[in-house]
Amino acid sequence: QVQLVESGGGLVQTGGSLRLSCLASGRTYDSNCLGWFRQAPGKEREFVAAIRWSGSTTYYADSVKGRFTISRDNAKNTALLQMDSLKPEDTAVYYCGLANYCTSFYYTMYRDWGQGTQVTVSS
Repeated sequence: QVQLVESGGGLVQTGGSLRLSCLASGRTYDSNCLGWFRQAPGKEREFVAAIRWSGSTTYYADSVKGRFTISRDNAKNTALLQMDSLKPEDTAVYYCGLANYCTSFYYTMYRDWGQGTQVTVSS
C-alpha cells in the first residue's frame, strides 16, 4: 500500500493563497494518477485536480481552472497544489488519493487516501 499524507491547510481570507502538499510513501508507479479531492460537510467528495505521476499531464475541475496549479516534486515524491484567488466555496477538507491511471476523476476510483487537511476561506 501507498501512504499519503496531506499538509498545508489553514485559514485564509478571500483572494488569498495556500499551498497544499501530498507526500507519498511506498510503492508507486509511473502510470499512477495522484488526485486532489475536497469534501465539505454533507457533500460528496469532489474532484479538484490530478497529475500523472510520471509526465507533465495535469487535469482540473472547471471550478478551479485558472486558480489552482498541481505539480510534482519528483525527488521528494510529493505532489503540490498551489491554490490562488481562493473563494469561500473552496472551504473543505482536502484529500489526496491514488488511482492506477488518469482515466477517471470520480473519487471511487481512488485509494490510499490521506487524513485530509482543512482549508477554510473566510469572507
